Amino acid sequence: MFSDTSAEAQELNSGTKRVDEHLLIDEVALARWLSINLDGYRGPLEIRQFKGGQSNPTYELATPARTYVLRRKPPGKLLPTAHTVDREFTVISALAKARFPVARAYVLCRDESVIGSMFYIMEKVDGRILWDNTLPDYLPLARRAIYMAKLETLADLHNIDYTRIGLAGFGKPGNYFSRQIDRWTKQYMASATVDIPVMNRLIQWLSTTVPQDDRTSIVHGDYRLDNIILHPNEQRVVAVLDWELSTLGNPLADFTYLLLNCIVPWDQQGHSSDFEDRSREGIPTLCEYLAEYCRLTGRKDAPKLDWYFAYNLFRMAGISQGIVGRVRNGTALRADATRMESRVRKFAEAAWGFAQRVGAP
Repeated sequence: MFSDTSAEAQELNSGTKRVDEHLLIDEVALARWLSINLDGYRGPLEIRQFKGGQSNPTYELATPARTYVLRRKPPGKLLPTAHTVDREFTVISALAKARFPVARAYVLCRDESVIGSMFYIMEKVDGRILWDNTLPDYLPLARRAIYMAKLETLADLHNIDYTRIGLAGFGKPGNYFSRQIDRWTKQYMASATVDIPVMNRLIQWLSTTVPQDDRTSIVHGDYRLDNIILHPNEQRVVAVLDWELSTLGNPLADFTYLLLNCIVPWDQQGHSSDFEDRSREGIPTLCEYLAEYCRLTGRKDAPKLDWYFAYNLFRMAGISQGIVGRVRNGTALRADATRMESRVRKFAEAAWGFAQRVGAP
């Protein structure tokens, strides 16, 4: 989900809290399992819940010697293929072999009887998680360095030979956008609460105008500022988080999602522009970011991006509607998940604006 741009968002999502009542874990059962299955584990154990996130509940596990992170599938009624923490465990385990910045994955538990759902344990990486894409607390030079670090890390991901690190079966090469449009259409329909005509038009248009895949790489699926841990003192990425939506697919999906999050201004009509004067603030322009991404990934150029912007906003409408459905079913993680209902229409209308730039009627 696109990052909010406010100090309140930073406060709302930073740090830990007491575990929500409906997400409580049997500490005795978990500690017993950890003592058998996690090398080096020594209690006693203290469990707190991380504030941020809308999908898979994430917990801090503090012990006298080491602090871990537990990420679990949420309890309750869930959509098919959602909250696949086992896939997260698979991809970060493989990426560590390629020296890509991820938290070290320790152990996966498929036995739902331990805490009520599947979970895995990974290391806790120290650093900064930022929630405001405008980076108001940074000077232009540092701000630009963070923007470029985000881009370089994404390019590094897309350059990895996924077959070499054992991920040849992690997805299906080819037809990525067609499969994603089908997936998020089904999620939207399964969670729909009101009829949104522009969303219906968008689904029809996207499914009949899919560009041919030009490349296949590992795609993160939700690559944005608050899913990145920056070094405590340096402007570089030390870990990329939240791999729930990762698969094999077209890297332009990731790249244009990153652009929508931090470079391309957009509104409900999908209007966008390349604000040259933002470079004085240290924020790269769209042209700069595109040229640098092409250089880092060996592309000669990239196609016009408006279709990809429309696709990503459609996908965000589908994801937001899924959260609305979880609010309805009582499995949403945060109270502000109710705000997503208004965002569904906003995302759909913005997507349609970009679609019209490509020639949608």
